[in-house]
Amino acid sequence: MRVAAIATAVVLGVAVAAVVAFRPDRAAEVGAGVAAEVLCSAVFVSGRPAESARTEELGVLMGFAARLVRYEVDAPAKTVRARLVPLARATARFTPGYGCRLQAPSDVSLPDVPLPEGPPPDETAADDGFAPPTPVAPTDAGIAAALDRVFAERPGAAPKQVKAVVVVKNGRVVAERYAAGFSVRTRLRSYSVAKSFTNALVGVLVREGRLAVDQPLGAREWPAGDPRAAIRIEDSMRMTSGLDAAETGSGFDPVSRMLYLEPDMAGFAASRPPKAPPGTVFEYSSADTLLVDRRIVEVIGGGPAGVRAFAESELFRPLGMRGVTMEFDGRGVFVGSERVYATARDFARFGRLYLDDGIAPDGRRLLPEGWVAWSRRSTLGEPCGAGFWTLDGPSAFAARWVGQGFPKDGFFASGNLGQRIYIVSSRMLIVARFGFSSPPDFGIADDITLIAAAVKAK
Repeated sequence: MRVAAIATAVVLGVAVAAVVAFRPDRAAEVGAGVAAEVLCSAVFVSGRPAESARTEELGVLMGFAARLVRYEVDAPAKTVRARLVPLARATARFTPGYGCRLQAPSDVSLPDVPLPEGPPPDETAADDGFAPPTPVAPTDAGIAAALDRVFAERPGAAPKQVKAVVVVKNGRVVAERYAAGFSVRTRLRSYSVAKSFTNALVGVLVREGRLAVDQPLGAREWPAGDPRAAIRIEDSMRMTSGLDAAETGSGFDPVSRMLYLEPDMAGFAASRPPKAPPGTVFEYSSADTLLVDRRIVEVIGGGPAGVRAFAESELFRPLGMRGVTMEFDGRGVFVGSERVYATARDFARFGRLYLDDGIAPDGRRLLPEGWVAWSRRSTLGEPCGAGFWTLDGPSAFAARWVGQGFPKDGFFASGNLGQRIYIVSSRMLIVARFGFSSPPDFGIADDITLIAAAVKAK
């Protein structure tokens, strides 16, 4: 009996330790936060039905747990309340011009009067190669067939749920397609494509002489003598900060907690302990991006309104991007790791900035000379640069993509669920592709087929 009692005590002790360590209650709270934030942005930013967003987008993000999500959309209050289990609840609120934000008592206020967003997307008369207002049908048979393949669902395969594709060659849209319920006006969620927007904002500030990538990041939580005080802006942009901030998307990892439970995201990121010297180890983590975003906000000044005004005047308007939505955390920091909304055409316009070496269509240089080459340079041999994924290094990832037909000089902005802006400078080619695709492939093989077809097209 004594041995059995001891064994039972050990089992119970292990179970309690596992609960304390893995915090299933916290994972459920993360899930409720994901549901509230995604559904709020889908309804109030993208103009999509909440139930469609739950089944398609949350269905991929959360798997079976998406079926357990219960939600309420309050249109007059512009809020979405979501729960996953009785005690895991979250509320997200939409502010015009500033997107959605999970609500917490400590949140700073967002401006009551948003900046004007200009005319509806792609409703201007200017001909910048993006012919308004209807989708451009492909005239090349190879591109048309490849688009069919990109959008086609295969029985027994993971769903791709592609929603928008824009192909730009030699400065003009040569093909585009949208799924039912999506159009040239639909603002799409960037997910981690937003990291490339963080790169662009830093680039503008570097050109203006207000930042340098080799200067310390300067987080206020790191006093002199703290090993983290040696982290440079470049280290965080290249995700070699050495911070202990793993990103697995499991709901248990630090980044999941940061994005969906912490109002002060950058403050949480700065609190993470070091586990490697800066610049020595690559580990993909949105915590690094939030620290850079806070530095951007500090340098620009004026809080969310100041950041929006700066982005509009120094980036979006010169590129012809209309009605971009940037979301902010509870401290007013741009969530430049994953929360930008724009039309597929505007994402392609953003890609053109990097295709054209940082020069806007009117000839104005927005990014410093050499910035694009620096951004797409591989980090420690990994297929990741500073806010972009790249094939210029020796990684197996790069070899596999090139082996499938992706040009070696190509690089791309990339986000969860298959959001991508592919850029091939040597072929004057941009492909913006957005949807709610499932891992592990996210439809990439079909994307490469489309890119190969666009390269061959006259």
